[in-house]
Amino acid sequence: MKIYFIALMLCCTAAEYARAQSFKVVAFFTGKNDQAHVSFVKEANRFFPKMAEKHHFQYDTTSNWDNLNADYLSNYQVVLFLDTRPDKPSQRQAFEEYMKKGGAWIGFHFAAFALTPSKYPQDWNWYHETFLGAGQYKSNTWRPTSAVLKVETKKHFSTKKLPTTFTTSPNEWYRWEHDLRQNPDIEILLSIDPASFPLGTGPKPHEIWHSGYYPVAWRNKNYRMLYLNMGHNDIDYENKTNKELSFTFENETQNRFVMNALLGFGKGK
Repeated sequence: MKIYFIALMLCCTAAEYARAQSFKVVAFFTGKNDQAHVSFVKEANRFFPKMAEKHHFQYDTTSNWDNLNADYLSNYQVVLFLDTRPDKPSQRQAFEEYMKKGGAWIGFHFAAFALTPSKYPQDWNWYHETFLGAGQYKSNTWRPTSAVLKVETKKHFSTKKLPTTFTTSPNEWYRWEHDLRQNPDIEILLSIDPASFPLGTGPKPHEIWHSGYYPVAWRNKNYRMLYLNMGHNDIDYENKTNKELSFTFENETQNRFVMNALLGFGKGK
């Protein structure tokens, strides 16, 4: 009888644990290029396991982009792109089908980058034009600095309980080819607040923004997705030490936004 009771308790504990692991997340990354992006990938792969333990979800990672196939993706409710994007046609097709069938995705910083000509040309119209809506990369601020962001809407689950404005961790900020305000499929969630200007320190004049409208995080209403421009840690390139000078996830409000999005997608929103 005692053995039966122990076995029953173990089964119940296992069942409760399975229920607690409410959804599964997989993060794709390359982690080989810009040291600032490599630093972010390593940081993300420290941060998200801690959040998984706290919020009871499973977090897996892979640098094998061939795992971007229907069978593999069927195991996960949320996909993250931490730095780059898939290059092979089969990988791209699998991701597009995953999203069209209701999968969820969060992309960080360089995951949206495309520039022709470059190592990452704009050769994927569905992703850059339709899905993200931003088109090609146009320019960026330098060096990485914090920005004051404006919360554009409180109606989306990712921005609930955020202040009207907040200051971010240091980041390299991107400007895009298309004006996302003109795209009816896009809802901008966060943008650069004018209090940020001048944004960037140069030394080149065009690397410092003095005015303008710059979206930082947005969603496409036709998909369960969210892109955010954060994901570039400050690195000591000047002295050639590659020392990490800042970390993306050392910001409570910014983290709340990220986790609101991830947990919302994990719950089927």
